[in-house]
Amino acid sequence: MSVTYNTNKQLFPSSLTIKPRVEVHGGDMRSFFTLIMTDPDVPGPSDPYLREHLHWIVTDIPGTTDSSFGREVVNYEAPRPNIGIHRFVFVLFKQKQRQAVNTPPSRDRFNTQKFAQENDLGLPVAAVFFNAQRETQRETASRTTRS
Repeated sequence: MSVTYNTNKQLFPSSLTIKPRVEVHGGDMRSFFTLIMTDPDVPGPSDPYLREHLHWIVTDIPGTTDSSFGREVVNYEAPRPNIGIHRFVFVLFKQKQRQAVNTPPSRDRFNTQKFAQENDLGLPVAAVFFNAQRETQRETASRTTRS
């Protein structure tokens, strides 16, 4: 799996408002995958008592394609960390077949492992993450003037 945001800059939250391109390497057009993106560090990494916050779910992604070919179950929500440096995690599961998944009732207090068990997804086949932290108004204004 590869995750690419349409930015040649550092991964600042203000440059991550458009969902990334997530390519699935492996499988074939008869195999399907589920992608989940979460932030396990909510509200902050030193005390993440609200973990995980759900940012995105895409299912039925055919092997050797990208997430745009899948079915978006939960719309993409851009990262917006408040306190400290947060991890944003993408986890990929290989499905046994095309399938409908249960839509989570809330983005807050999501549990990737429980979701995978409830939807018979098994263990992850790939995962990737990046770190991001809250931008100051000065950083955002500085980048806007330079762009």
